[in-house]
Amino acid sequence: MKKTRIWVLAAIMTLAFVGLVILQVNYLLETSANIENEFNKNVKRSLYQVSKATEEIEIKRYLDETIQKYTQRTVKKEIERLTLDSIQLEIETMAEFESISLGDTIDITQTLTFEASKATLQNQTEISTIQGASESLYKQYKERFYQSKALLDQVALRWMKETSNKALEERLNIDDLTSLLKSELEYNKIYIPYHFSVVDKNGKVLYSCHAEDSMQGIDSYSQILFPSESTTKPFYITIVFPTKRSFIIKSLSLLVPSLVLIVILLIIFIYTIFVIFRQTNLSIMKNDFMNNMTHELKTPISTISLASQMLQDPLVGKTPEKLKYISNVISDETKRLQFLVDKVLQMTIFEREKQLLKFVELDAHELIYNSIANFSLKVENKHGKILSELNAGNPWIMGDEVHFTNVIFNLMENALKYSKESLVLNIKTWNEKNNLYISIQDNGIGIKKDHLKEIFDKFYRVPTGNIHNVKGFGLGLSYVKKIINDHNGTIRVESELTVGTKFILSIPTLKQ
Repeated sequence: MKKTRIWVLAAIMTLAFVGLVILQVNYLLETSANIENEFNKNVKRSLYQVSKATEEIEIKRYLDETIQKYTQRTVKKEIERLTLDSIQLEIETMAEFESISLGDTIDITQTLTFEASKATLQNQTEISTIQGASESLYKQYKERFYQSKALLDQVALRWMKETSNKALEERLNIDDLTSLLKSELEYNKIYIPYHFSVVDKNGKVLYSCHAEDSMQGIDSYSQILFPSESTTKPFYITIVFPTKRSFIIKSLSLLVPSLVLIVILLIIFIYTIFVIFRQTNLSIMKNDFMNNMTHELKTPISTISLASQMLQDPLVGKTPEKLKYISNVISDETKRLQFLVDKVLQMTIFEREKQLLKFVELDAHELIYNSIANFSLKVENKHGKILSELNAGNPWIMGDEVHFTNVIFNLMENALKYSKESLVLNIKTWNEKNNLYISIQDNGIGIKKDHLKEIFDKFYRVPTGNIHNVKGFGLGLSYVKKIINDHNGTIRVESELTVGTKFILSIPTLKQ
């Protein structure tokens, strides 16, 4: 697939995922806002009901006290009045019995009977119709209503006058307020912990069920107590919910997993696109490698073929100088073929997840000395030199002798290929924290900082333009990094253009 199509596909899928994430986040925020608004409404409704109930409790208590006082005074006066009336009635009755004769008694009885009959007839006449009875009852109820209303108005005026200047302790029972608040909040389905306090209009705390510092930085809700009362000294109930945020987040618990899944899918998508691009680049570099390798193999093969044809000539066998020359050519080209085959074998290492290494106890100094001895001739041919400072006190490591030697050899060969006219190769060793450090530094052309992160990638070659036409396949440094990783070590590079490059290896040492 072409890179252009991959970019277009990646752009479309990225826009789709970003849009999906934005929609999900907006839905999450909107749902959170709705939950918070509903929570606020329930809290305000609860506080209002508490304030109304508190006011009704105070009014009822005041009415009970007023009725009790009135009842006590009325009963006392009634007893006094009944006592005086009974004495007077007894005196009058005795006087009448003494002065009235039997005949007079009969006349009085007849007269009373006649008057009673007359009154009864008169009353029956008055209420002989339904309309008259209704008007009579309505008039009685109306008079009783106005009397009761006037009495209540008087009581209300007295209540407002007497309670407006009372202290909070005289008007409010904290236990009743606590119980009311709890029941109202539960009625409105609010079960999370809360703290409340009662304050005056200046914000002075008159009562608090918690430490005052615990309300700082938390959204609070406030409601005036005794809302029907008109006074210059109002009281307010204030409530806070320390776990309100966590309650709202918990309410969104069913939506959070979907958002997390979308984010995971987005990460997987990004990683997939990255892998596709990486594999595309690897495919391009691999094709370049195969083309380059094919071209490199053709040269020694054609040379060996030509040399073998020359050996078939009888005249060549009669000339020892030509025979020796052709034999050297075949030997050199065979070594070149062997080198190319080794590069191909190195490439197969990267197709395996884990290289099968044969770990044994190795003296790193001995391997470095041998590598320097075998490589010094190549360096001297380019008028260069190798300096060594092997100062590590503990050079013993667990490693594969062949592959670890190849690591040292590849780094030195890399320095030689990208060297100036007179190469100076400096190799050092030292110990730090149970690790053996090996640095291989040259004074070559160096590497730009833009390429330092990619030099260990398979098939990657630092572009050198037309200044240095250096042959290679981009496998040397990637092979070095893989072998060092398989030895549980690390490798890093420091380089400056036109100054040189330094590779630093770190390998765990054996305990002595």
